[in-house]
Amino acid sequence: MCDNIVACTVKTPVALQIGDVKTDTARPGVFVIDVTFPHSVNLQEISFKNYYTAFVMVRLQKVDPESPESAAQWVTCLRNRCLMPSPHTEEGSQDYFSIYRQQMLMEPDNVTSIRLILRQPSSVWLNFFLEDIKITECGTENSEKNIPSWFSNLTPEEQPMNLQAGLPDPEKVSSSIQQMWALTEVMQTNQTSARVGRFDVDGCYDINLLSYT
Repeated sequence: MCDNIVACTVKTPVALQIGDVKTDTARPGVFVIDVTFPHSVNLQEISFKNYYTAFVMVRLQKVDPESPESAAQWVTCLRNRCLMPSPHTEEGSQDYFSIYRQQMLMEPDNVTSIRLILRQPSSVWLNFFLEDIKITECGTENSEKNIPSWFSNLTPEEQPMNLQAGLPDPEKVSSSIQQMWALTEVMQTNQTSARVGRFDVDGCYDINLLSYT
């Protein structure tokens, strides 16, 4: 994933609010962050760290590769992704998030710009934005190059291993097992039932093995 991070330009957040930005003291509840690319890309993932943003909407500017002269169009690929379960509490306020292409409403291909629309309806937080924004594109390299080196050392399918070469004769193995079983039966039959003393040797005790109490 890290090898497919796209070089991009993340612009400064712009506040959207009614009235004059300079004279109106009301806190804006919507910010817009534009991300531009030097060339069109096929998106795989959008990752970022949240900073007190409650919801995010993602819009893409796409071009038609079959009609290069046509103007790029803006489309909405994700609506109101919740980042904070409750805008008035801390949960999710500084977590890392990822948005994958499988979660988007259409195929995010041939993208030239991304517009992130941030919303925070709560007046508890003075500022909110997204940081550490990273864009990852789909891999274009041949998948065979990503195969681990140990995989190529396995036995090829066209040269199966000869499993019979190193195996012993089944008849000899069976005969040896029968002989071992018979020997075990003889030992169990002839096993003495006499109890061996703990310290006696040839019916006598060794004085060095005895302890005085």
